[in-house]
Amino acid sequence: MQVKKEKLQCDTAREIPIVEFLNKNGISAQKENHKEAWYLSPIRKENNPSFKVSKILNRWYDFGLGRGGNIIDLVIEMKNNCSVQESLAILAKDTPSFSFQQQNAFAVLNPKDEIRIEKVVPIQHPAIFNYLRNRKVNPTEVAKFAKQVHYTLRSSSYFAVGIENVFGGWELRNPYYKNAAAPKDYSFFSTSKNLLSITEGMFDFFSLLTLYSGLPQKSDFLILNSVSFINRIKNILPNYSKVSLYLDNDPAGKKATQQILADFHNSVDMSAIYETKKDLNELLMASNKRQRRSVR
Repeated sequence: MQVKKEKLQCDTAREIPIVEFLNKNGISAQKENHKEAWYLSPIRKENNPSFKVSKILNRWYDFGLGRGGNIIDLVIEMKNNCSVQESLAILAKDTPSFSFQQQNAFAVLNPKDEIRIEKVVPIQHPAIFNYLRNRKVNPTEVAKFAKQVHYTLRSSSYFAVGIENVFGGWELRNPYYKNAAAPKDYSFFSTSKNLLSITEGMFDFFSLLTLYSGLPQKSDFLILNSVSFINRIKNILPNYSKVSLYLDNDPAGKKATQQILADFHNSVDMSAIYETKKDLNELLMASNKRQRRSVR
């Protein structure tokens, strides 16, 4: 299982913005715009900046060496060809807002690393629409429930697609960050329907809206944001004639599903819809790939 664990660590680490990592290590861009940044190479000596970082792809390329890669590759280069695990350890230490644990995607931020929400507006930025399309969800449906959230973290400004939870905190997603603004809790959208649909995460919810566009006319929605919040929602479930569960096909998701099924006879496990995938978004991504292949 070590290979699987390392893969999960690598997948999470690759989301760390290279620009943020370089800045934290005292390496400043010589020139920069919203798409890219240019540096004096951090892996060799040079007088003219030929080290490019694409902010959109979150990849680097050293034109002097003729090679590039992701942030893990960069740390390996900067640390004298250290191992992948050593690279991950360095990234975990230098980037405390990230955790490399599968069931703990949000590390506790230090007070100085607190996320501050600056403004919340309807989704309008092209980059967010592109991000949603890349995840194969319908931006029009998403925009009915989510917002464009501008926030600051470690004195830097960002924006993301966000969903507010019941205590006023925010789940935040963009191509580079997966974060939450405290307080963290579940999200609940209610218009007094008889059906309640429960998903584990934000993009499971977005995927559900994309797969079943008519569902909001029939169902209220609850996004757990963490399976640890199951006990907090138990007073809500008896108010519905049916509760549909769309939790992840992993040990934590299955355990949570079994717990709800045992406690509430009005609940139904819907995971058979994506039984060969981890979650609804993985199903949606796979179905789009099949469609592209069939067109060819």
